[in-house]
Parts: sequence; C-alpha cells; structure tokens
Amino acid sequence: MVRVSDQLAPETRRHLPAQLPLAVLVTLPGLFLGATDYLGLPRPEVSAPIAALVYGLAIVGAAFLLSWAAEAAQVDINGGLALALLAFLAVLPEYAVDFVFTMRAGVVNAEEGHCLPGPDGANPCSLALANMTGANRILVGIGWPLVVLVATLAVVRARRRGGAASTSAHVGWVRLPRRMSVEVFFLGAATVYSLHFPLRDSLTLVDAAVLVSLFVLYAWRLAKAPVEEPELTGTSAWVGTRPAAPRRWLYGAMFGVAAVVILATAEHFAENLVHTGTELGIDHFLLVQWVAPLASESPELIVACLFAWKLHASSALGTLISSKVNQWTLLVGTIPIVFALSSGSFDGLPIDLHQRFELLITAAQSLFAVCILLTLTMTARWAGALLVLFLIQFGTSIVLPEEQDRIVITVLSVVYVGLSLGLLVARRTELRRVIRDGVATPFDVLNRADEQEAVRLSRD
Repeated sequence: MVRVSDQLAPETRRHLPAQLPLAVLVTLPGLFLGATDYLGLPRPEVSAPIAALVYGLAIVGAAFLLSWAAEAAQVDINGGLALALLAFLAVLPEYAVDFVFTMRAGVVNAEEGHCLPGPDGANPCSLALANMTGANRILVGIGWPLVVLVATLAVVRARRRGGAASTSAHVGWVRLPRRMSVEVFFLGAATVYSLHFPLRDSLTLVDAAVLVSLFVLYAWRLAKAPVEEPELTGTSAWVGTRPAAPRRWLYGAMFGVAAVVILATAEHFAENLVHTGTELGIDHFLLVQWVAPLASESPELIVACLFAWKLHASSALGTLISSKVNQWTLLVGTIPIVFALSSGSFDGLPIDLHQRFELLITAAQSLFAVCILLTLTMTARWAGALLVLFLIQFGTSIVLPEEQDRIVITVLSVVYVGLSLGLLVARRTELRRVIRDGVATPFDVLNRADEQEAVRLSRD
C-alpha cells in the first residue's frame, strides 16, 4: 500500500496545487449564470450551445472537487456508511443530470398520464436513462482500455529508466488483487438482474429495491475489510496530508462548493443540451447520451490515468470498476424512486423502444466486461475488444438512422453475449472462485493471497 505521506515531496506538501484553485475558477462562470436565474437577477444573453459549454465546464470543475474531497476524506472516515456516502458523492454530477430528466419525466407523467415529446421535441422519459447508459458504456468501453494503455506505457517508461517494476501492471495487461473479487461479484449480480430490462416497459420500485439492496450488501461486505491507508495522489494527497482540523475544514468546503455548483448548474446544463440539439439540428438523445457523460466522467478517467501512469494500475482499474458498480446499482436503482416522487405515484419509469435497445447493449457490454474480469486480469486483447465494439456502436449511433442503428445494436449485443458465454465456459473455475471470494472469503485471507502473488511476480 502506498502511504499518503510518501506520495508528495516535502516541499510539494507545503504549496497549494495549482489544480485546486483552477477547478474552482472553472466553476465560477456557470455558477454565476445559474445564480442569476435562481435569484431573479438580470442575466446576460448567451446562446444555448455556449451556455451548455459553460455549465458543462462548471460541472467538470465540481466533479474534480468532489473527487479530490472524497478521496481525502478516506483518511478520516471508514466503514460501510462512509463507503456508501463517498460512492454517492463521487458520481453526484452524473446523478444530478439523470435526476433532472427523471424528475421532468415524472412531472409530465403526472400531468399527461404518459410521456410525450415537449415543444422542443425532446421526450423526457426517453432522456431519463440516456445519460446513464452512455456513461456506463463510456466507462467500460473507453475507460478500462485507456487504463491498460496508460499502464503499459508507464511500465515501458519505467523499464527504460531502470525504475522499479510494478506488481499490478505489465506490458499489455493489468492484474487486479483478489480483494477486487467483491466488486466483480456484485457487478456481475447487478448485470445478471439487468439482463431482463430490455423485455420490460418500465423500471419500477421493485427494481429500485433490488438494485439498492445490492449496493447496500456491497457496502456492507466492503465494511468488513481491514482499515487501510488510502492511496492518494496529487491534489487529494495534498489535502490528505494537512493537519486533522484544517484537512476536515478543507475537504468539507470542497464538498460544499461542489454541491452548490451542481445544484446551480445541473438543471440548466440539461436544458441547454436539449436546446442546443434543437438549434443545431442534432438529436437530443445523442447529446444527452454522449456529451453529458463527458462532464461527469472526465475527472474520474483523468484520475485513473494518473494512477496508472504512476504504476498503481490495479488502483486505477479498481476505481473505475467500483464506479461501474455504483452506477449499475445505486444510480439505476434510485431513478425509479425519483420518478415516483416527482410523479406522485407508484408508477414505474416508462421505457420506450429506443431505450430498450440501449439497455440491451449496455447490459450485454456489462456482462462481457464481468466475464473478462473473472481472471482478475485485463489484457490488451480484451481491452481492445471492449474498445473496438464500443467505437463501432458509438459511430453507428451518430451516422446511421435509428432503425439501422437498432440492427447494429442487436448484432453487437449478440456478439457480447456470445463472447460472454464462451468465457463463462472457459473460466468456470474462476467463476466459482470469484463468487466464493466475493461473498464469503475473509479479507485477511484475500490480502495474504495478494501478498504472496506480489512476491511471486516480483521474483519473475
């Protein structure tokens, strides 16, 4: 385990990292525009595309603040409740954008009895899941392969400089510790449950109960792990090495600023994305699905790449896997709850035909990703497969008409499932081990196994 105090040189610990004030400055234009609306102040005339960009940058800045604060808070907070809280805070920007569309869908459903496109042509029920499906597929299809690439480059660079070898990253593959079997198991459980979503016409409170329960069980299982000093780097390490009282005030202030920015900008960001689509003649669904996640996911991807570049590849990939678990359980599970509250009913969030196809390929990709991780190793070959399959569907979603894109989605989903079944047969022994380790094996046993594996790899 890399200690927080070992990650910054003494002179660096004394100086405020430039990234922290820069992230705050990036949020100010969006915060100003959002505050003028809430306070009823005169607002400068800004076109929808520019406003979407300003609000999007504010969310990016807030996401960085949340990420650094959540990591630094691990120095003081431990246990299942902290895990649940930190997991929620880390993906709060994505939750906020999803909840905006879900709340609008609930209001429309309450008023009309069903969801219809509004004056701008956007269907709020259709958009409610767009950001979630896009963010999940970007995380797996871009984020995981990116970590393998950066880790490989870092190992090559370290070898050329004669530096120490990494026990988790090698040229062309990244190895996860056995304790990550917990994440793989719960991601697999949520994925198996999600496979029937494309056959449904709504997401209900029953789905919410199942998925949120999975997240609670996941947090409860992790709470049994022994307390370890967190691996922090860069700005989060600088915050984490402050004296106790200033540290807590600092990351508390970062949480507060980020929360205010998100509350002031998330709804406007969503509105202006839709208006941008109307002005530029771009499909609303595509903007919400692919552009909005860039604001919420980019800080997490950047932090993961920094970890991989510093030869902490298992931490980098593990962070993204944990994020996928959070999104596929807590985020998807809370969407029906938000819809029910905003609609004042127990109705489920309607799923139209287009969303069924999106859920189909998202669940199929997730199944393939879980099957790859049964060996707790991500190789360049499988990372390349994730990337290529994602890019094919990303490209066709932009250039092909909706009906033809559905054919591509169906074919790719069959490919994902076919590859998954092949991996399940070939890795049935690893499947049993992941289930056992994910549910029952004590963490001290898993940690000893990781230590022995590290010794073996260092000798090789």
